[in-house]
Amino acid sequence: MVIIGIDPGLHITGYSVLESEGPNIRVLEAGIISTKKKAAFEDKLAEIYEEIGKIIVQFNPDYMAVEELYSHYTHPKTAIIMGHARGTVFLQAARNKVPIVSYASTRIKKSLTGNGRATKGQMQKMICAMLNIKQTLYSPDTADALAAGLCHHNALMGKRNR
Repeated sequence: MVIIGIDPGLHITGYSVLESEGPNIRVLEAGIISTKKKAAFEDKLAEIYEEIGKIIVQFNPDYMAVEELYSHYTHPKTAIIMGHARGTVFLQAARNKVPIVSYASTRIKKSLTGNGRATKGQMQKMICAMLNIKQTLYSPDTADALAAGLCHHNALMGKRNR
């Protein structure tokens, strides 16, 4: 089974592609989609859409796990902008008939560490341990995408073990 994890963002979208065989999981690819800083808003969305499409075509995923939108009430514009990027990812998944699951950041953290308030450092250590990664972990956006994919893997494993 192949799971794409996504941490959507307008300037940087983190992604991961995980392959799961039962409880075993490995990284096929992980990285970021970085849009051009001076590009028009709609061009950034188009770039995210195109790059997500390429990843879907290349890896033919069974699921896409996306971190839910979170924004502090004092920054509503950020939530709106992030919603556009997230919608672009959802549209590409829908067009390619890839089922999407969304997880709150607290659910992702709890799934990986047992603590819904885990720090970025705790999360990165757990991601490295679960995926047997020895080197310095990827960017924070990639780490969040890996975490989303791992959370969905854990959710599927939990369903199978019931």
